Amino acid sequence: MGSPASLDLLEVTSVPFEAPGGLLDLLPVEGPLAWTNGDDGLVGWGAATRVEITGDDHFGQAQAWWASVVARASVEDSVGVPGSGLVAFGSFAFDPATTSSVLVVPEVIVGRRDGVSWLTWVGERPAVGVQPAAGPPQGVSFADRSRSGPEWMGVVADALERIETGAVDKVVLARDVEAVAAAPVDARWLLQRLAERYEECWTFSVDGLVGATPEMLVRLRDGIATSRVLAGTFWPSGDPAKDLRQVDVLARSIKDIEEHGYGLRSVAEALERHCSAVEVPTAPFVLELPNVIHLASDVRGIVSDGSTSLGLVASLHPSAAVCGTPTDVARDIIREIEGLDRGRYAGPVGWLDASGDGEWGIALRCGEVDGTRVRLFAGCGIVVGSDPARELAETNAKLVPMRDALSP
Repeated sequence: MGSPASLDLLEVTSVPFEAPGGLLDLLPVEGPLAWTNGDDGLVGWGAATRVEITGDDHFGQAQAWWASVVARASVEDSVGVPGSGLVAFGSFAFDPATTSSVLVVPEVIVGRRDGVSWLTWVGERPAVGVQPAAGPPQGVSFADRSRSGPEWMGVVADALERIETGAVDKVVLARDVEAVAAAPVDARWLLQRLAERYEECWTFSVDGLVGATPEMLVRLRDGIATSRVLAGTFWPSGDPAKDLRQVDVLARSIKDIEEHGYGLRSVAEALERHCSAVEVPTAPFVLELPNVIHLASDVRGIVSDGSTSLGLVASLHPSAAVCGTPTDVARDIIREIEGLDRGRYAGPVGWLDASGDGEWGIALRCGEVDGTRVRLFAGCGIVVGSDPARELAETNAKLVPMRDALSP
């Protein structure tokens, strides 16, 4: 948990503010924090207070720490929109048994939502302006990290054998690739490139984890919870006519619809524990991204038990979309055969405010930036009918956003 300093009084102020440029243009090189979607979102820097959390009860510990920070904060908020006032950015481990999680209250935040812009600071008002542009990574090379492609296909085959015995219905398996540059990588370059190309996604940066996720684990606003489920994937060929036919195949694919159903049910069942009503679509829609095309469903619920966004996250993570079905069995299999520590890949990432509302995505299409090295991740849902070679190709397609962002 945090040090005693994390419990000091925080004097927080939010005022209307016309940002002198795009949100990402304001970020400094050191410790950029970001959660953006199109022109809207939050960017921040500095750390008025932060906490690193370990142990199985990481969400419970996070809620307790956040409650203590809120209780010791003095907030003047003349903006009054979601994301103004006291806010923390967070990034959680996929598996708390292996990696710590982090919450950060920035010293400075600039936000924009539906045409309203604001500035939030802790302590004394800062000067805010456009920062020098980020430079592109130099001399980047890529290599498999934990397993080679053929080795990873062997892990997929192992998972398929377990599925065929009936031990588990679905297992999500991840692989990692390491990028090495000639000089330290500027995370802001990655953010800019991802935001420009993946406007439908939520671009994020928290404690060195940078990416653009298409999957909203949960958004809580004024008692309404929303979650976007993605499962079922193919990648564009570059031939529009062929891709149009493939979209129709995806929408009718028994394998992909079954895989999507596992994720949809796990999210709906988790929300039902907190909601008086949950709205589940009867059929998924097709979400087209530059690198892949997914089956997607948006689930909505009316929260009736007073849960915060972190409380909902605790029930939702890990969903079948990033772990498998049944969850406990799939997680044990992942620990046994996957052969890597996912860190905060596929864990919740986002922000929450003093009321407990917030937005939490799943940390996908991302990388851990550490000086000259960036560790990239991608994963696939393995179900009956999965083919190891095709699953490897799918991970390569999912690595495209970060690989492209690392290009000059």
